[in-house]
Amino acid sequence: QICNQHNAEAPNLEQAFYRMAQTEPNLDHDISWFLLPSYWAKMVVAFISFLCFANSYDGDFVFDDSEAIINNKDLRAETPLGDLWHHDFWGSKLSSNTSHKSYRPLTVLTFRINYLFAGGFYPVGFHVINIILHCTISVLMVDVFSILLGGLQFSNKGRRLNLAPKTSLLAALLFAVHPVHTECVAGIVGRADLLCALFFLLSFLGYCKAFRENKEGHNFSVFWVLVSVILGAIAMLCKEQGITILGLNAVFDALVINKLNVLELIQKLLHKDKSLENAGLLRKGLLFRITLLMSGGASILYIRWRIMGTGPPAFTEVDNPASFADSLFVRAINYNYYYSLNAWLLLCPWWLCFDWSMGCIPLIKSVSDWRIIALAALWFCLIGLICQALCSEDSHKRRILTLGLGFLIIPFLPASNLFFRVGFVVAERVIYLPSIGYCILFTYGFSLLSKQAKKKKILAVAVLGILLINVMRCALRSSQWRSEEQLFRSALSVCPLNAKVHYNVGKNLADKGNQSAAIKYYREAVRLNPKYVHAMNNLGNILKERNELQEAEELLSLAVQIQPDFAAAWMNLGIVQNSLRRFEEAEQSYWTAIKHRKKYPDCYYNLGRLYADLNRHIDALNAWRNATVLKPEHSLAWNNMIILLDNTGNLAQAEAVGREALELIPNDHSLMFSLANVLGKSQKYKESEALFLKAIKANPNAASYHGNLAVLYHRWGNLDLAKKHYEVSLKLDPMAPGTKENYNLLRRKLEQLQKKGG
Repeated sequence: QICNQHNAEAPNLEQAFYRMAQTEPNLDHDISWFLLPSYWAKMVVAFISFLCFANSYDGDFVFDDSEAIINNKDLRAETPLGDLWHHDFWGSKLSSNTSHKSYRPLTVLTFRINYLFAGGFYPVGFHVINIILHCTISVLMVDVFSILLGGLQFSNKGRRLNLAPKTSLLAALLFAVHPVHTECVAGIVGRADLLCALFFLLSFLGYCKAFRENKEGHNFSVFWVLVSVILGAIAMLCKEQGITILGLNAVFDALVINKLNVLELIQKLLHKDKSLENAGLLRKGLLFRITLLMSGGASILYIRWRIMGTGPPAFTEVDNPASFADSLFVRAINYNYYYSLNAWLLLCPWWLCFDWSMGCIPLIKSVSDWRIIALAALWFCLIGLICQALCSEDSHKRRILTLGLGFLIIPFLPASNLFFRVGFVVAERVIYLPSIGYCILFTYGFSLLSKQAKKKKILAVAVLGILLINVMRCALRSSQWRSEEQLFRSALSVCPLNAKVHYNVGKNLADKGNQSAAIKYYREAVRLNPKYVHAMNNLGNILKERNELQEAEELLSLAVQIQPDFAAAWMNLGIVQNSLRRFEEAEQSYWTAIKHRKKYPDCYYNLGRLYADLNRHIDALNAWRNATVLKPEHSLAWNNMIILLDNTGNLAQAEAVGREALELIPNDHSLMFSLANVLGKSQKYKESEALFLKAIKANPNAASYHGNLAVLYHRWGNLDLAKKHYEVSLKLDPMAPGTKENYNLLRRKLEQLQKKGG
């Protein structure tokens, strides 16, 4: 609704405009709810939204945070800023065939700023920004819902009037406390959805500002329309869903600004009625604004397509099994079932899971599957709402229902599998924006019930109860997102058929050293998904460490058979074959791993160990040198080079390699120790002593450090110091090889010296 300016000098004109607006149907008339001034309403929403997720502020990096943040080189200062515009969300080149193609450079930029300000990977700063973003978005929702539910109307001073203060507050509270938002707020990678939502809403509010000086739809600001398009582009650079705001702005323009009756328009088009202009389609400015929005959107999508470089990302069947089904019927029916699950998560967000893939939701393959009921219920509700949105004689009802459905459906389209395959089955993060539409429909339904109810306060108390339950659910779910152990275990009851859930629980246990429990979960993951090569690889690794080499080899062989380019499994298979003394097969496995992953320093390191065992010293040194070229901080490869050169009598070369290594890794005590041994043999006692002492300072409980320093002092003639460090070494490790014999020799020598002195 756009008001005209009349009698600008009249007193209390703003109140007059408000009274005029109130003569139109207004949801606030029908509900029993809190009426707060705009400032206080926003303060309440901000506080409640903060309360929901505050306990996630000191959580760890969990799940996808490792790949998107900790392992993402784009966050580090040494990576040029320009690289962010050529890499995907995970730090891979967009031109790579293995790229995820998720282009979100502005989100990655905020991660980088977080990292630089914190001086490292400290999760608190990342979590705090996410919480602040959600609070800000929830506050903006008060203004957005006041427009969507109450209409757009300005005073003569250009100030927007809030014609639905009670319902806009209720809808904003519903949005702020919805538990399905927990993944976006408590999971740091959810920053993409939060930033996208922020600029999505700013684009909508900017578009509304274009009509501040409007008179009956004839005047508007081209500047603010263009600002809205730019903000939509920024939203898309945070996450792909952001582009959908341009379509929603067009829908809003047609329904609210131009009061378009969609059903009437369709009828006139079908009958080729010449009075289309009266229907609002050709009203001055509408086509021009929609052309601006469409041109902007098409330009943004074209640039995005050019930057992406290649085709869409290559997902696997376990990521989205329905999209790989041969039958169109199976694909369609399962896609619709996924939609119904998303709708259920909005209605009843109790069963939440960090991952819904890998068998969590078995495919529907026939109409006899009882889950067909969910599809029927979804479409029964949607068709009913669409009919009301199109056919109702109440223009106010048509507008609210259409906007509600628009905000529910349009932002969800990129995740719907309709235009391209997506890499998930259900993802709670993608319904952050569609939940706006849900909140509109819920609030409108509440107003209709209130209108019919005799005891409105009882209904209001029920809604308050829902809000309170959601707040508690948010707090509980946020606490589960604080650590991987809690997050992964919480999924076991929701998705017991999900192999990835069992895999992640097992991986978490293995990282904590609980191998026996990890084996149980890895076995269950492989049972649920017999082609789960990552679970086979990790299980094979644990069995290898437990010296159960036969089963380890079987698992790793099966993994590379299923996925022949799985480089890590090839390397681990080589390690097992080496342990089984099948050296030729091990060498072949290592080279196969390197063929599939050219830059694989760990594989070169293990290949070097194989060559060292075979006394192929030159090959071993070359392999370790390759490892250090690919990964200059590869301490084990440097150490092995120094030790091999030392053992073969090449002291000068060993010393040169040791000094080179310490320049690159100056604080590595194991390198100090190895170089100190070489210097001691070269009779550079003073320098050797300094390195031994520095290594001991860094790692005082290493018995070998004290033992070898004692040997140095023994050779050097500092017998008292030698005795002291022999004793420390034996105290730390009474069974240290050679130390006891050397200590006894020293004691006899000291006794002889005492007798001579006596």
